Amino acid sequence: MLSQKARYALHSLIVLADRGGDEPMMIADIAEEANVPRKFLEQILLSLKKRGIVRSHRGRQGGYLLGRPPSEITFADIIRETDGPLALSPCVSVTAYHKCDDCVDEETCAIRKVLLAARDATAAILESRTLASALTSTRRARRAG
Repeated sequence: MLSQKARYALHSLIVLADRGGDEPMMIADIAEEANVPRKFLEQILLSLKKRGIVRSHRGRQGGYLLGRPPSEITFADIIRETDGPLALSPCVSVTAYHKCDDCVDEETCAIRKVLLAARDATAAILESRTLASALTSTRRARRAG
């Protein structure tokens, strides 16, 4: 299940993407627009900054910007940073692989085969969705509504 932290991160980064990325946005403004508690958002953005997903500027005109273009930041990038690996089991993880303690043979494990298929399907979807694509669908919904 997607954590609240990941949801807040996604909402906040979509707000930053919607702003265009030319000028930093203050954390209070991001929090208000994304409907995210400010104190929690500070922690999230610091974590995302370490990975280069966002960058910050200090000072009176400071704030946060996306670290890369919205078309290069995937939902998978954000979820991996906030929640960890996408896989349901460590034996099928690409980013945090290790053999399960109770596994007799990975090659014949029926559970691993199903979990690998689930991880592959999940990763394919989340890696193909970017902030830019989310922003496009959000803008379409605003125009239709």
